[in-house]
Amino acid sequence: MILLLNKPFDVLCQFTDADNRHTLADFVDIPGVYPAGRLDRDSEGLVILTDDGGLQHRISHPRHKLAKTYWVQVEGEPDRHALDQLRRGVPLKDGMTAPAQARLITEPDIGSRTPPVRYRAHIPTRWIELTLHEGRNRQVRRMTAAVGHPTLRLLRVRIGPWSLEGLAPGQWKEAQIPDEWRKMPPHEKETQARRHRPHHTPRHKASRNKESPILGRSGKNRRPPRD
Repeated sequence: MILLLNKPFDVLCQFTDADNRHTLADFVDIPGVYPAGRLDRDSEGLVILTDDGGLQHRISHPRHKLAKTYWVQVEGEPDRHALDQLRRGVPLKDGMTAPAQARLITEPDIGSRTPPVRYRAHIPTRWIELTLHEGRNRQVRRMTAAVGHPTLRLLRVRIGPWSLEGLAPGQWKEAQIPDEWRKMPPHEKETQARRHRPHHTPRHKASRNKESPILGRSGKNRRPPRD
């Protein structure tokens, strides 16, 4: 099973939290699914959840270089040089980033964020579409800052063959598994068996494709691999 969720801003990409912060359990009421990769609390957009350990590994593991596409609102107006830097690779503290796809886009029709983005009145902003094939910690934000354009808002819109299309913040839907993904190599089947975990039981019930109220959470942290 694969579920696609449009994670709102200020929601942790996990099902429990000891500090009573907002989590995925405030929106998803399907037992036994876990996020394939992570999306930071201050980022929005597509999160894939699955009950299949092999698929979870294949989607989230950097070795598979699954493309992830982001819409990024940045300070200033990136010129050709800044975009070329993002495409070729940016030197970060943990090494040079891999080549990426980067282009300017018109402001997407995604509505305002809650809480709203804090702008500086005298500095313009632009939107970039950025596609990566790796997943370091806060990579998009570090890349845009390195080329002189700090990220103001970050929305993930696509992971591999799955997109955010048709999902409002807080909504989820079940998605199809492509046929080629059903042919799992033997070493990934072994990984699936090793990664088997017991089901969680969400406290808050959310309706499919309906935005749910945010409730507080408590419990032990579960930290899936960072995206």
